Amino acid sequence: MTSRAGHSRAGHRDVAVVAFAQTAHVRAADNLSEVEMLMPVLREVLDRTGLSAGEIDFTCSGSCDYLAGRAFSFTMALDGVGAWPPISESHVEMDGAWALYEAWVKILTGEAETALVYSYGKSSAGDLPEVLTRQLDPYYVAPLWPDSVSLAALQARALIDAGETDERELATIAARSRNAAEDNPYAQLGGSPGTDTLLENAYLAQPLRLHDVPPVTDGAAAVVLAAGDTARRITGPDRRPAWISGMDHRIEAHSLGVRDLTASPSTRLAAERAGLFDPGAPPPDIAELHAPFTSQEVVLRKALRLGEDTVVNPSGGPLAANPVMAAGLVRIGEAAARVSRGEARRAVAHATSGPCLQQNLVAVLESADAGAEGGRA
Repeated sequence: MTSRAGHSRAGHRDVAVVAFAQTAHVRAADNLSEVEMLMPVLREVLDRTGLSAGEIDFTCSGSCDYLAGRAFSFTMALDGVGAWPPISESHVEMDGAWALYEAWVKILTGEAETALVYSYGKSSAGDLPEVLTRQLDPYYVAPLWPDSVSLAALQARALIDAGETDERELATIAARSRNAAEDNPYAQLGGSPGTDTLLENAYLAQPLRLHDVPPVTDGAAAVVLAAGDTARRITGPDRRPAWISGMDHRIEAHSLGVRDLTASPSTRLAAERAGLFDPGAPPPDIAELHAPFTSQEVVLRKALRLGEDTVVNPSGGPLAANPVMAAGLVRIGEAAARVSRGEARRAVAHATSGPCLQQNLVAVLESADAGAEGGRA
């Protein structure tokens, strides 16, 4: 099976996730700087591959200056990587999933054999819902200061009014996600009371209650990508590479007023271009969805055509830990880890950025025997 870069075939170079590491996500890592939070993760992910930082061909990171409160804050994080002797490095002001996309393309084009991708965010440093207002249209929307929870509530209300969901289903999603997180040692939250108990809670922004909203989280994650035989050598006999069979990202209109908030055509298009719906391809065994709000899982399940056979967010998802700028990369890492351990043959990972699922990335990961064209050696 060949890799897909968007809608076009990108040649026959196979690229895999060969290692993934993340922090234990917490409400506030007050005693750690971004570099101190990141360094153990970088050391762990490299140790799992047996590579040193100097043996990595390309490094790409994702973070946000608005969270750090200073310009070019990512340059400080390079202290955790080691930028001397000089390295080939890039940065995206996005979730680390988009940094992974850049690194993936770099390997596909033959400019690198291995890549280190990392991202981090300390959301606790400020008022996160207010900080995220800076993502909005600077002329017509941002001056009104609608916070991220209120915008998500508008989307949830649109879904309920359209008959797509109800508050009970949203509470069920929250309970399922946080109960799943009990088996995840890295999750911030784990365990939940039943749906009826959750529905007794007060509203934050109607129709959303506390359980419908992601926790404020500090955390970091890192992934190593490798091509072909290098990926097979790095993983060794005890783990299998999680091959990226396709990946694509798309964006909705910036203005919320011209969008149908009950649907996500950009997610559907990204999934099509990534090969999720290829004829004869089996449905994914698991889906790691970057749905920070319960209502957004409803939108994404429909866009990705997920049925009952697909387990959604077995890690607990962003409702259990939501490190802004790293939560999307964590979704790819979690999906890849389950493929690597043999718990899934085919998985889909999703990442989002912006209000109400504005920007969406979809990656399809497969084990060696899952390819529709005979798999890989």
